[in-house]
Amino acid sequence: MTIKGKAYIAGIFEHPTRKADDKSLAQLHAEAATGALGDAGLTRADVDGYFCAGDAPGLGGLSMADYMGLKVRHIDTTESGGSSYVIHVAHAAEAIVTGKCNVALITLAGRPRAEGMATGTAPRSYGPAAPDVAFEFPFGPTVVNQYAMAAMRHMHQYGTTSAQLAWIKVAASQHAQHNPHALLREVVTVEEVVSSPIIADPLHRLDCCVITDGGGAIVVTKPEVAKSLKRPLVRVLGAGEAVKHQMGGKVDLTYTGAVWSGPAAFAEAGVTPSDVKYVSIYDSFTITVLITLEDLGFCPKGQGGKLVADGNLISGFGRLPFNTDGGGLCNNHPGNRGGLTKVIEAVRQLRGEAHPKVQVRNCDVALAHGTGGSLATRHGSATLIMGRE
Repeated sequence: MTIKGKAYIAGIFEHPTRKADDKSLAQLHAEAATGALGDAGLTRADVDGYFCAGDAPGLGGLSMADYMGLKVRHIDTTESGGSSYVIHVAHAAEAIVTGKCNVALITLAGRPRAEGMATGTAPRSYGPAAPDVAFEFPFGPTVVNQYAMAAMRHMHQYGTTSAQLAWIKVAASQHAQHNPHALLREVVTVEEVVSSPIIADPLHRLDCCVITDGGGAIVVTKPEVAKSLKRPLVRVLGAGEAVKHQMGGKVDLTYTGAVWSGPAAFAEAGVTPSDVKYVSIYDSFTITVLITLEDLGFCPKGQGGKLVADGNLISGFGRLPFNTDGGGLCNNHPGNRGGLTKVIEAVRQLRGEAHPKVQVRNCDVALAHGTGGSLATRHGSATLIMGRE
C-alpha cells in the first residue's frame, strides 16, 4: 500500500506572531487551526482526525480536541521533536488511505521566546527516567555544543569551512528580507556570519536558528474533499521516517537519519533529487542543512560545502532554492520545532503563493525535511515529497 497521490494538503497557516506575551499555548494552537481550515475552506465540523506532538498542552491531543471542540475518530500524538510534524503529514495521509479519517488537522504552537527559554545553550535533560540522562547530563550536553561536534567532525573529515556554512545563513537572509513576518529581515554577508561571536566552536551566533513563539497548522484531506474545495491541489507523493541514535557506540557524526528517510520518500514518490525544484530543510543550525542535503542525495557525501556555497541556495540565482520564507535561521522557529513550517513553505511554493521575489519558477515537485533531537546523539528524521497537480 502507498500514500502516493491518495492524500492532499488542502490548507496551511503560519501564525504571524513571533512573541506571544498575550496568548496562551492552547490559544496559539486554536488560532493556527482556524487559519488553516479557513485557507482550505473547511470548518471544525469537517475535521475527523487530529494530530499534534509534545508541544500541545495538558493531555496533548485530548486536551486540544476538547479545547477546540473537535469531534474526531482518529488521533495521533507521535513525538519525535522537530521532525514530528513532517511525520504527522505522512501519518495523516496513511490514516486517510486506510479510511480512519477524511479531514486531518495538524497543529503546532509554542511560547519559548515569551517564556525566556535558553533552548540551545542550557544543558538539556529530559528527566531522570530517560535512559541516557544519567550517562550524558553530567557532561553538560547542550543543543549547540552537540551540533558543533557534528560540524567540527565534518570539517575535519571533508574540509568543510565556516565560510561555506555561512552561505546557508546568507541564503536564508536573502529570502527573509521579503517576508514581513520574519524575525530577522536584515541581509547578512559571509563575512558578517563568520565574524559573529562563537557560541560553540565552530558554530557562530549567526549559524544558529532563532527562538520564536507562534505556530502553524496543516489540513490534509482525501482526494475527493480536496478536489471539491477549488483550491490549488498539492498531492502527498512520498514519505519516509527514520531514527538514528548512538548504535551502541558506533557513532558517525557526519550523517543523519536522512540517509534512510530520504531514499524511502523518493522511492514511494517515484522521483529523484534531480526532479525536486525546491527544498525546505530544517535549519536548526547551518550544519544541519549541509549534512541533510548530502544525505538526501543532492550531492555526494562530503561535497555539501561546495553545494551550498556561492549562492546556490538562493531562489532565482542558485540551482537548489531552499527555505524561501527565511527558515528557522531568520524567520520562525515556533516551539523549537521547525518541521511544520517547512511543509507550509513547500506548499506555498507548489501553489505559486510564495513571495514573488522568491517564488521558484515552474515549481512542481518540492521536498520538506525535519530533524528532531540532536545530530550528535539521537534524532528522528522525516522526509516528505509533494507535487503540484
